[in-house]
Amino acid sequence: MTDWIVALRCVGGKFDEPHETERNKALVLEAFDTLFNKRDYAAAEKYWSPNYIQHSAHIASGRQGLFNLSKNIPPTLKYEPGTIVAEGDFVIVHGRFSGFGAPVNWIAADILRIEDGILVEHWDVIQDEASRASSKSGLPMFGDNFSD
Repeated sequence: MTDWIVALRCVGGKFDEPHETERNKALVLEAFDTLFNKRDYAAAEKYWSPNYIQHSAHIASGRQGLFNLSKNIPPTLKYEPGTIVAEGDFVIVHGRFSGFGAPVNWIAADILRIEDGILVEHWDVIQDEASRASSKSGLPMFGDNFSD
């Protein structure tokens, strides 16, 4: 009898359907794969707003700033997503950037705001990935294994 009821929860003053949260997570994963791994800039345009707001200290403002960063990174760049969480219009993905020319990989928590099915705003927290020798906890920062 209750099969037709869709569970809703209030997020930021509006109701959010659970399937919308899952759709937002899938959107972020597809967008990152398209831009960073496939390097398909024409396809990537559909994921990022032309008025994209960038808060990262590592990336120039706007969608073009992000795309230019990706175009200027070696083709060996690889993005690996890990844990992903979402609430309302926000998605946070914990991931690893490797093969971009730095001496160590970056572990990042990317925070994205989604509006009308496209990425409109971004913040990040980035750390150099610790090696097995430098990890005081003895645990990897990403996944189950050290990358070294």
